[in-house]
Amino acid sequence: MTPSDIIARVLEGQPRAVARAISLAENASPDAPEVLSAIYPKTGNALVVGITGSPGAGKSTLVDRLAAFYRKAGHRVGVIAVDPSSPFSGGAILGDRIRMKNLVTDPGVFIRSMATRGNLGGLARATGDAVAVLDAAGFGRIIVETVGVGQDEVDIVKLADVCVVVLVPGMGDDVQAIKAGIMEIGDVLAINKADREGVLRTEKELENLLTTGHREDMWSPPIVKTVATADHGIDELSAAIDSYTAFLDADDAMHTSRRERIAAQRVLDLLRERLLRDALARLEPGEFERLTAAVASRDRDPYSVVDEIVGGT
Repeated sequence: MTPSDIIARVLEGQPRAVARAISLAENASPDAPEVLSAIYPKTGNALVVGITGSPGAGKSTLVDRLAAFYRKAGHRVGVIAVDPSSPFSGGAILGDRIRMKNLVTDPGVFIRSMATRGNLGGLARATGDAVAVLDAAGFGRIIVETVGVGQDEVDIVKLADVCVVVLVPGMGDDVQAIKAGIMEIGDVLAINKADREGVLRTEKELENLLTTGHREDMWSPPIVKTVATADHGIDELSAAIDSYTAFLDADDAMHTSRRERIAAQRVLDLLRERLLRDALARLEPGEFERLTAAVASRDRDPYSVVDEIVGGT
């Protein structure tokens, strides 16, 4: 397909074109900017929900159930599951999304696994582009599940309209979340596996933590108890997500400020990527390896090397 074909078919919501457009972005294809620029005016209509939290919290199962809930409500649903990269292939280790197998055959659901490929922050480099493609293709609900590394999940706040932090009883997640800064980004707090012992203690600890300070927007994140494997609490989770979007919509200035902050971060991310790519492209073949070898042997320092690379561009 030509870029023009991909653009037209993405805007028609055709799954194959959506997959092709995301692949162009993920592989940094020369055609990607043309496709993404053309579809951008058609974005901004979807609700983007970020799901983050520590490994083992049941994020994938929760995403599966939330997506099914949205489908029953009549929404087309896009799911982007960011997985850790294989150290050998660079691909997503959990790319088969086994735990979301019930959604795979639903034509109203599009699931895409993306490998981090070394990116920190819980997201892949092209996650924002994938969200834009799904948005332009008419998916009204887009769920982004972060990699779940536990300490670097805060990048999701730069992308999602609503951030859901998933915790579980008895694993000390609340303390770790505070250390990682995750509590500061949580618009909704979900205690999953709430049939386990210790759920009330975890809920009380979270309530105490929330009373120790106030967010800039003065929102008090609701705490929702879920048992994703039994499909319990998913309607309450959806209602909590809707309550935050209604809170934002009620204040035009706040809503605009968040959208502008997300847009500013997206521009900065693209700018960093473009400047880095351009700087490295201007080096002679093998020059980067020569410079880094000199740094490793202590013949050069990394600061002057960066100055040389930047100065040469």
